[in-house]
Amino acid sequence: MPRPSQDQDQALLAAGAELYPQLGCAGLSVRRVAEAAGVNPAMVHYHFGSKDAFLRALLQQHYEAMFSALQLNSQGDGDVMERLTSALMGLARFVREHRPLLTRVWADAQAGEAVAQDFLRANAPRHLGVLMALLQEAEAQGRLPRQPMLTRFSFLMGAVVAPLLLVGAMQSIDAVPAPLRAMVDGGVLSDEALLRRIEWALLGLASGA
Repeated sequence: MPRPSQDQDQALLAAGAELYPQLGCAGLSVRRVAEAAGVNPAMVHYHFGSKDAFLRALLQQHYEAMFSALQLNSQGDGDVMERLTSALMGLARFVREHRPLLTRVWADAQAGEAVAQDFLRANAPRHLGVLMALLQEAEAQGRLPRQPMLTRFSFLMGAVVAPLLLVGAMQSIDAVPAPLRAMVDGGVLSDEALLRRIEWALLGLASGA
């Protein structure tokens, strides 16, 4: 019997990426994903084994792309503050581009969905570790003053990532005030806005505030 097309697994993952932010772990069904991908529902089990395994592959695929870029930006012999800026920029772009998916993962984890909880447990320490290593390197070189690591990290995430999630949540329920809607892209979501917040945040850390 010929093996089903290997493009089917990618079609299923693409369909899942479109559906998961709206439906979550509980609402996403094998049949719904297969219909959206234009394949037989049996192909979900053929390629992934189970719905939970499919969801794990879906989430991991997105994460690995971000983590590979994060590692690439953090490594090398270049200036540590430039590498830290590049790593933060990569993380911020990932959050910006995948806000609905990330918001749903967090909601599912809070609701007790094991797939989402396992995903966060396995992966959160990976990118946190890369960023914390850069912060420690900057401190060792005298580029940043000695500060509690958790305080430093939470300050960076609050300045760089939190606005993306807040604006995304407000946009999803049409709660952005009308006078501000035209300013959201340029003031919060654009690369220029991301870089500006990163630079401000690193200046704040460097000042010891």
